Amino acid sequence: MLTLTSCDGDEHGAGAAPSVVQQTPNPQDSANASPTAEIDPDGEDGGDDGKLSAVPKAPPAPDAPPAPAAPAAPEAGDEEPSDCDHKMPISPDELAVYRYTPEGGNFGLIVKYGNWGCATPDSDGPPFETVGNEIYQPLDLSAHITVTDPIVKSTENQPITVQKFLDWLETHPNSGLVFTYRLNSDGAINHLEQVFTP
Repeated sequence: MLTLTSCDGDEHGAGAAPSVVQQTPNPQDSANASPTAEIDPDGEDGGDDGKLSAVPKAPPAPDAPPAPAAPAAPEAGDEEPSDCDHKMPISPDELAVYRYTPEGGNFGLIVKYGNWGCATPDSDGPPFETVGNEIYQPLDLSAHITVTDPIVKSTENQPITVQKFLDWLETHPNSGLVFTYRLNSDGAINHLEQVFTP
């Protein structure tokens, strides 16, 4: 440290030059200085008066995305979600038979197309859900027909004649029984097999 005084040795004389004290920075003091000290214009910690602090502040961390809500537990009486899914709106080889009609001198069936729906817990099986309007479908009078309950007292398919089948439809219209079917080259049904439903 270097101290300079006036030449005449009078510290209080008029014209005396003020003392100049020059201090050299102490490396040890620099090492002990806190690198995180900041200046607060309000006299409180954490303020920012626009002056740079010894160490720049880290940018604020981005808000964490909200955690996904856990699925609600099913309440009593709620059913587990079903994996039943309609992949095809109309079954390619099944139809529901309602009535028959002798149209234009030829016998034909009044049918609706559809597909099997999703079973409910209190049912014996899935329902056949029809779509669209009733349509006329020609029937080959030599068609091979097999039926089960309720047309015959059996849970297995039994062959019957076309006439017996038409007689049953006449006395039980709009039953909507489901059959698999095939067509001949003329577009008439030549094969009917009833689908047993409990």
